Amino acid sequence: MSELNYQKLREYMVNIQIRARGIYDSKVLAAMLKVPRHEFVPQDMRPYAYEDRPLPIGEGQTISQPYMVALMTQCLELEGPESVLEIGAGSGYQAAILAEIAANVRTIERLPSLLQKAREVLARLGYTNYEARVGDGTLGWEEKAPFNGIMVTAGAPDVPPSLLEQLADKGRLVIPIGPERYQTLYKIVKKGKKIRREFVTYCSFVPLIGKEGWGNP
Repeated sequence: MSELNYQKLREYMVNIQIRARGIYDSKVLAAMLKVPRHEFVPQDMRPYAYEDRPLPIGEGQTISQPYMVALMTQCLELEGPESVLEIGAGSGYQAAILAEIAANVRTIERLPSLLQKAREVLARLGYTNYEARVGDGTLGWEEKAPFNGIMVTAGAPDVPPSLLEQLADKGRLVIPIGPERYQTLYKIVKKGKKIRREFVTYCSFVPLIGKEGWGNP
C-alpha cells in the first residue's frame, strides 16, 4: 500500500473514528493525523492499521484502539511544555503521539523485545524528545519525576502509589482500573494533598504486571 493511501486512511480514521466521536483537542487530532500507525504494527497487520480496534504486536500484547489512544491523550490536557510518563510502551505508537505534543516523554516497558522494536520505529521516524527503558512500570521512574502527566496503558487493580507520588501538583494521571478483563478508565487529578478521580469510560486493557499492579508474570 502506498504512503498516499495510508495518509487517506489516517484522515478517515481521524474524521470518522475520532473527531466524530467527541475528540476535540486540536493538538491530539493533529498528532493522530501525523503519526503513521501502520509503522508500529507487524507487516501482516498493516492493512488493518487504521481500523478502530486494537491489534496484536507480539508477546501477548496489543497496540491500543485509535479512539482510546486519542481519548487518553486528550485526558492529559497537554499544552506543550509538559513532562509525561507512559507506563507500557508496547509498540511505541502512544509514545509517538505524546512526543508530538509534550516536551519530554518517558516510557517504560517490561518486555525487552517489544521495547527494542519500539525504539527502532521511533528512531526511524525521527523522534528525539523521549527516553525509554525496561522496568517495572508500576514503580514509575523516580529519578525523572515529577511528571505533569502519567498514562498507564494496561489495566490495574488500583492506582499504583508510586505513580501517584511521582505525579506533579495539578498533574493528571490516566489509568484503567478494575478486574483483569474489563476496567473503568479514570482521570486522576492531583491538587496539593487532594486527589480527584473522574470517570471517563469503560474499557478493556491487558493486565498491568508489576509490584504495584497484578504482581509478577
